[in-house]
This record gives sequence, C-alpha cells and structure tokens, in this order.
Amino acid sequence: MKTIDEINEKIKTGKAVVVTAEELIELCRTKGVKKTASEVDIVTTGTFGPMCSSGVFLNIGHTRPRIKLGGGRVTLNGVPAYTGLAAADIYMGATALPEEDPRNSFHPGSFPYGGGHVIEELVAGKDIKLEATGYGTDCYPRRKLTSWINLKDINEAILFNPRNCYQNYNVAVNLSRKTIYTYLGILKPELGNANYCSAGQLSPLLKDPYLRTIGFGTRIFLGGGTGYVAWWGTQYNPGVKRQANGVPSGPGATLALIGDLKGMKPEFLRGASLVGYGVSLIVGVGIPIPVLNEEICRWAAIPDEEIWAPVVDYSQDYPRCTGRVLGQVNYAQLKSGRIEVSGKTVPTGSLSSYRVALQIAKILKSWILKGEFFLSQPVFSFPGPESGYTFKMLPERPVNQENKN
Repeated sequence: MKTIDEINEKIKTGKAVVVTAEELIELCRTKGVKKTASEVDIVTTGTFGPMCSSGVFLNIGHTRPRIKLGGGRVTLNGVPAYTGLAAADIYMGATALPEEDPRNSFHPGSFPYGGGHVIEELVAGKDIKLEATGYGTDCYPRRKLTSWINLKDINEAILFNPRNCYQNYNVAVNLSRKTIYTYLGILKPELGNANYCSAGQLSPLLKDPYLRTIGFGTRIFLGGGTGYVAWWGTQYNPGVKRQANGVPSGPGATLALIGDLKGMKPEFLRGASLVGYGVSLIVGVGIPIPVLNEEICRWAAIPDEEIWAPVVDYSQDYPRCTGRVLGQVNYAQLKSGRIEVSGKTVPTGSLSSYRVALQIAKILKSWILKGEFFLSQPVFSFPGPESGYTFKMLPERPVNQENKN
C-alpha cells in the first residue's frame, strides 16, 4: 500500500517511478503485477478526441461607459455566445454555430466554423471580433459594442467542460442502404465501415474503471495546461454492465473538467467540423493514476485486447434508442483496421488520435519527473455501481396532459 502523500514526496526528491499506461502493460507482462506494483508509483494516461460537451467562460472586463452583456446579444467572430450571466461574463459552447450557417438545410452541411474553432483561435492568441448589444440600464447605459478581444487582454478565460473522457463508447456502423452523417463521422451503407472514438489502453477512465483514484479535485493535464476534475460529468452512469476485469461494456463514467484557458495550447484544443452533424472541440486530457496497490496496478495494465466495446447501428438502433447491440469487439481488433460484424469484414476508423494520446501521456510523465506536477488528493469519490446512480432518459409528457407533479 502507498499513499498520495508518499508518492508526492518521491516526486519532490526525484525518486518517483513514472510510466505511461502503454509502458505499464509491458512491465506487468514481463515482471508480473505484484513486482510492478511495488516498483511503479504513477501511471500516466491520455486521450485526444472530439468532446462536444465543452466550452469556455469569459470575463471580457468592463467598458467605458459600461455595457450589460447579461440578457443581451454577443457574438465572437460571428458565433453567438450565451449571455444569461452577469454584465461582463459570457459562455462560448463548442457546438455553437453562426446564425447564418445553413446547418443541414443543404444536407450534408459542412459546418466550417463554430464555437470549437473560436476556442482554438483564442488559445492560439488570435484576435477575436466581439460584437455586443445590450438593452441599457441606469448603471450600464451603453447599448452597443464592437471590438477586438485577445486572450491576453481579458480577465478570466475558464475552460469548463460538463462531459469529457467517456469511459468506453459505442462502435458505430450503418445497416441502412444510404450514407449517414453522425457525431462518430460518416458511416457508409450496409456495414461499409465502423468508426470508434477512444484511445483504448491509454484512455484515462478505462485505466481506473471504478474511479478509485479519480474524484473531485484530481489534478490533470487539460488542453496542454493544468486542469482539475470539477464534478462527475453529465450522463455519468456507474451502473453500466461490466466485464469480469471491471471495464464497462458500454458508455459508463464521464468527467466535468475545469482549467485556465490561458495556460493551454492550441495543439491540444482543436475545433472540429463534423460533416452533416455540426462543430465540436477536440480536447486533450491526461490523468495520472497513483499506483496505491496491486489492484489499481492490475486495472491500469489492462491491454487493448481485454477492453471490449459495443457495436451499434446508427441508422436505426441508436436514433430510436432500441438498446440493441450487434456484438462486442476489442480495441486490438479495432486498431487492426478490420472487425467482424454480422459475418462481414468491416474496415475501422478512429476519431480519436492514439498518437496524440500517447504524446499527452508522455508529456504528463515528463512534468512529474521534473517535479513540475504533483498529485492532488481527491476531496471525495464519485458514486459507484452500488450507489444506484444512473443515467436517465427524458420522460416525455404531452403538453395537454395534466402535470401531477
């Protein structure tokens, strides 16, 4: 048994043994879990893929005379921001679109620019055109503002992502006779391809399936800088069915993440255009897992071939919420480029970059070895499978039905 305090002391004295999740798998194969757990202190993980539930809070500061943005209208490079906050605070969501974007009026829409791209350009230090209108008050008399803003000039820029790092996810296929356009990319008809979005054996929440070391306040790599776990993420589902090794058999836990945008880098926060679907933000996340005991080491060493994901039809079953699964495939099979679905060999593609995920894990490892990054003790842990907490579907009630609540 080890403690986070003991591991932090090793980091301080330069004695901590840190490996990536990829390296840990090989160590456990050659040395065994028991010996590896006694020698290794920290395992670093990484993921880099589209995470739509992301965005940034901005405080642009006050003007002379003052203008009340709250309740008004604000656009950044033509993309609308949410203004239902205070006078100088706005929120730019990753999926926000310019009002003039035709969406899918001409299907499939190209979605060339949106909130995710604005966030990437902010991080890159580019000037962003701010256009605002307010309704005017005695203390905030100004009604219009057009200006250029830059990340270095505004007060606060807080990346706050309500749902990141999905713990396992669907492999998407298309059983219909036409091409379909989804958040998991373009799916060719009649099982023409299969798309997935996970780093597999490097993915943070697959390395600690019960979140024994991850909780509120966990310090992480976020977007090229330092961030924290703020809460469990939306659609958090600890009650999902699990494999014998503890890994969820489908979408499970998620994380709400927070960090200072000013300390991040554009190569780890990238705007993405998903044809026929919309705009997203590709987010880089790395979480250090302290090897406190053999059990945690064993989980962190689970390889691609022991991590299974559900194959789901996105032409009918996913949009209609039927719950049908066509089968299970592991990440070694997915990364091989071919899987078997309903007796057919199907080519695979990933929306998540394993190369960048490994780069993130290595960067986080280097920060720790240099004594630039210490582990934080989570305030308390998330609800587990025994809690009964689960993701719920919306109970639809006709508006003409009496509301008995």
